[in-house]
Amino acid sequence: MQATSMPARINRISQLFSYPFRIFFLSMAVLALFAIPVWVLQVTGAIQLPLAIPGLFWHQHEMLFGFLAAAIAGFLLTAVCVWTQTERTHGTRLAALWGVWLAGRLLLAFGADLPDWLVQGVNLAFLPLVMVDAGWRIWQARQKRQLMILVVLGLLWLMQIGFVSRLDPTFSHGALIVAMALISIIGGRITPAFSAGWLRQRGLDTSVVKTVPALDLATFLNMVLLLVSLVTGWQTATAILATTAATLILVRLAGWKGWLVRKEPLLWILHLSILWVPVALVLLAGSILAGWPAAAWTHAAGTGAVGGLILGVIARVSLGHTGRPLVLPKGMVIAFVAIHLAAVVRVLTAFSVIPWHPGIGSSTVLWFAAYGIFLIQYTGILTSPRPDGRPG
Repeated sequence: MQATSMPARINRISQLFSYPFRIFFLSMAVLALFAIPVWVLQVTGAIQLPLAIPGLFWHQHEMLFGFLAAAIAGFLLTAVCVWTQTERTHGTRLAALWGVWLAGRLLLAFGADLPDWLVQGVNLAFLPLVMVDAGWRIWQARQKRQLMILVVLGLLWLMQIGFVSRLDPTFSHGALIVAMALISIIGGRITPAFSAGWLRQRGLDTSVVKTVPALDLATFLNMVLLLVSLVTGWQTATAILATTAATLILVRLAGWKGWLVRKEPLLWILHLSILWVPVALVLLAGSILAGWPAAAWTHAAGTGAVGGLILGVIARVSLGHTGRPLVLPKGMVIAFVAIHLAAVVRVLTAFSVIPWHPGIGSSTVLWFAAYGIFLIQYTGILTSPRPDGRPG
């Protein structure tokens, strides 16, 4: 029995490192289940981990530069191979890259007695490695259109440098702006394209789904200016730019006609998650102009936009790139609903509409349910070969 089970386990492990999305999506989901409950237990005093940085900063860092960075690595390093028609990162090289990411998580969670240069150095190494891997492929293929993504990742890395070196929430807030800019770019490509494709398959008019390149560029530039104004502390400009960006994104969303694909969970999850971006930006402007709690906009962005879009994208990519039909496994619609309810509850808790302890507890349970369902339904998919025998 043992002799037959060992090769099976080895095969599953090797399968995880056959494509970037497999190991990073699985690891990211595990971190999602670990980091939020541990943060709640830490802040309520139920446990005390030997964290390398104070608890609040650990929570912020892990969600932005642990959870989000893993999602970026899994998606980008998979997609860029398709875009550029180059050999995927896999095997030993992928394992080494993942090892850097994992080491960063362990050092921050248990490295209270370790030197700062070690903890910071390992954590700051991951995003540049991802950028180098993707960048040389993009450069060789001369795909200038993809360089914008590398610019955004560079900005995210700069925010990480500022955050870990100064432990200043300004940089975690800046990282959220960068995350929303990345959502604007990636979401702006895949969401209308997938929606039009779904309509086409049903013989419906695809011309109603409209994208305007000039509007896309204006949104990106606005988000960059917003980042600069927020980091430099120019509050009036930040409020104006946040409102302008929210308006531009709402106009883009209206052009994508999300209500036409409301029957397809793999599509409405994308539209709904991106809708959280203008909500977060309006809440950001309100925090400056009207004194609204900053936790409202940060969790609208972090839980609703980032958490929701990541869940929707990894659910689709994990099916498509493993050669499976784009049919959601059982329970995933509940997961999609749960992640957005978690965002609603957390925002209402920030405004004290829901008392703090019940609100934090409820949003944590909903978050845990969303990513727990994903982990249950997709672990087998991510650790198994493609049914058609092709690499993927």
